[in-house]
Amino acid sequence: MPLNTAKWPMPAQEPAVRRRNFDEVALGYTEEMALQEASRCIQCKKPGCIKGCPVEVPIPEFIGLLSEKNYQGAIEKIKEKNNLPAICGRVCPQESQCEKYCLVGKKGDSVAIGRLERFAADYQLQQGIEPPPVAASTGFRVAVVGSGPAGLTAAADLARMGHQVTVFEALHVPGGVLMYGIPEFRLPKHIVQAEINSIRRMGVEIKADSVVGKMTTVDELLKNGYDAVFIGTGAGLPSFMHIPGENFNGVYSANEFLTRSNLMKAYLFPEYVTPIKVGRRVAVIGAGNVAMDAARTALRLGAEESYIVYRRSAEEMPARKEEVEHAEEEGVEFRLLTSPVEYYGDDKGWVTGMRLQRFELGEPDASGRRRPVPVEGSEYDLEIDTVVVAIGQTPNPLVPRTTSGLEVGRHGTIVASEETGETTRPGVFAGGDIVTGAATVILAMGAGKKAARAIDAYLKEKKQ
Repeated sequence: MPLNTAKWPMPAQEPAVRRRNFDEVALGYTEEMALQEASRCIQCKKPGCIKGCPVEVPIPEFIGLLSEKNYQGAIEKIKEKNNLPAICGRVCPQESQCEKYCLVGKKGDSVAIGRLERFAADYQLQQGIEPPPVAASTGFRVAVVGSGPAGLTAAADLARMGHQVTVFEALHVPGGVLMYGIPEFRLPKHIVQAEINSIRRMGVEIKADSVVGKMTTVDELLKNGYDAVFIGTGAGLPSFMHIPGENFNGVYSANEFLTRSNLMKAYLFPEYVTPIKVGRRVAVIGAGNVAMDAARTALRLGAEESYIVYRRSAEEMPARKEEVEHAEEEGVEFRLLTSPVEYYGDDKGWVTGMRLQRFELGEPDASGRRRPVPVEGSEYDLEIDTVVVAIGQTPNPLVPRTTSGLEVGRHGTIVASEETGETTRPGVFAGGDIVTGAATVILAMGAGKKAARAIDAYLKEKKQ
């Protein structure tokens, strides 16, 4: 039987409909679709896909179980390594991770590993999540600072090893960037909380509204009975361009704009009293996944026109191809090779427009992308009601500044081993965006998994 070289397309809401609602865009595979897609896996003897997965999911094994209609077995196989499969199946950039190494992809489309993971995880969500078994108590206590992808992964793995884990989360709801950063239409919040509740049922305690660095410190946690600490506080500090007019009302960081919408539920105003005034025209500066999220959110909040303003060309855009395509389908307009040089506003302090300058691409810079060069005399004005600056985030300095003996890098990141998460402070480990700078959910999870193994080894050695 000849191999089907095309992956099964993902069903989705129609663009004209979804651009005005916050319901999930991708609808997920039906059972028939999942079985058809699973049949494309050729069960390689030396599967490359596993090496592309930062959390080491046994991919051929779970797909094999799925193809046999053993859906419970498939999700149990995934959860041997990954405690957040419904989340990963939605937001992990599979095309640059596991699917990149899929042998089937050499003669067509790779197997849709991420979509199959989502199918298996959604099956379990419908049946009711049963948390995996945990080992007998070791008597050790571990504090995890931050409940984003890195912290949740470390906490779950440490709990499975028998350690008593407490997670400290600064916000009022656990989940970190999964809750405040990624919109409902890409990652429904009830799914995030369902997977977090499964981790709670493994014995992990989560303390919300607990700001480590203010209410307590890492030093105090170690003095007060915790045997090790994992720092996974992410990269939640917004970056700005520092151009004239950035202080006008209506100029948001992407962090604030998306947090107001996602975590504080501005999209349900007036049921939730967190309005966002977007006006008729919104410009988002940047072209990463966060920028796409902001531009698409603006449409759903009532904007008539939503722009992506980016100083390089389409080829250099860092956003996932799928996110760019969804934005285009929904009517987001791309102003490429363009960047703002100034914002202007009215006498009440509200932004009303921006001065843009055109660019052309020169030689590659340190990032490997061609450097944008301004075109002299190319400035023009664009009327705008709201600006969202989505040009990147850096780590919040609160925890590093209040922890003694912790080496910090030039950009505010904690210096830690890539393989173990060990920092310069004994007993303190770190991973995710606080170490690497802003990256992906799955890479943060991979760091949490490595750190959990290293913490377990550290505690066992401490016991001797």
